[in-house]
Amino acid sequence: MSLAYKRILLKLSGEALAGPSRFGLDNDTVREIAASIRDCAGTGVQIGIVVGGGNFWRGRSGGGMDRTRADHMGMLATVMNALALADALEALYVKVRVQSAIVMQQIAEPYIRNRAVRHMEKGRVCIFGCGTGNPFFSTDTAAALRAAEIDADIIFKASVVDGVYDSDPNTNPNAQKFEQITFTQVLSEGLAAMDSTAASMCKDNGIPVRVFSLRDPSNILRALQGENIGTIVKEA
Repeated sequence: MSLAYKRILLKLSGEALAGPSRFGLDNDTVREIAASIRDCAGTGVQIGIVVGGGNFWRGRSGGGMDRTRADHMGMLATVMNALALADALEALYVKVRVQSAIVMQQIAEPYIRNRAVRHMEKGRVCIFGCGTGNPFFSTDTAAALRAAEIDADIIFKASVVDGVYDSDPNTNPNAQKFEQITFTQVLSEGLAAMDSTAASMCKDNGIPVRVFSLRDPSNILRALQGENIGTIVKEA
């Protein structure tokens, strides 16, 4: 099999793990996603994963709650997703390690860049929980940061949206999807590809991002093989 990349950073949205229920974890959906990741790992590609927590909690869900505390709750949600995904992967005989940006040694390894790279070099899938470990930063930004740290060739941003549009396709039936767009356009036009901090970090470090839907989990393998699915975001 011809592979376009040696090492990838897969960003999974929490909403994608929720499946049709749109809240919590849908076991069938998690197993399907894990099976696709197993197929990717079987090709020899090195895989790091950042998971979101929106299927359980978002910082803005806290209403009048202190933002820092609300964000810490969101980080804990990402750890629940990381553990669930790790369990599904291990059931498929995939070697996996969960690392957390916040120390919780009874549950996960602490995030250590060199250890993470060593795990991947040994063929283990690394799942990174707790985002960056800091409030006021999204898991998109965590994905950009981890991708830069582990020298990933690309970020696969897999969510419930099948690409980057010029407007919200849920409210505008005439919204146009981009096949390719630059980070400069994302930032200047305020497009909903990722938050501005993540876009700036990817732009500054030359990390392309492919945005595609996880409604069909096999899209991960298709993207790995270099198929032109979703939207590719990179500077010209």
